[in-house]
Amino acid sequence: MGRVGSALDNAAAESFHSVLKVEYAHRHIFATRAEARLKTATWIADFYNTKRRHSTAGGRPPVEFERIIQEARAGTDQEGRAA
Repeated sequence: MGRVGSALDNAAAESFHSVLKVEYAHRHIFATRAEARLKTATWIADFYNTKRRHSTAGGRPPVEFERIIQEARAGTDQEGRAA
């Protein structure tokens, strides 16, 4: 995180919101705000985090990338304890 007002602070969030709008929100019509919230949350949980490939994660979905990172950290922790 940078200083307050730094453009880099919001870069990831702005990128996500852009993808959300372009790939999902602008392609659907919602009857109510509640429906929009529910369907958007479902899109994020079922597609964005599990299937959509991300260039910053080496072309892997976030869920898979996080699993790989956790396994690598667990391996490093075990090696540190064994030494």
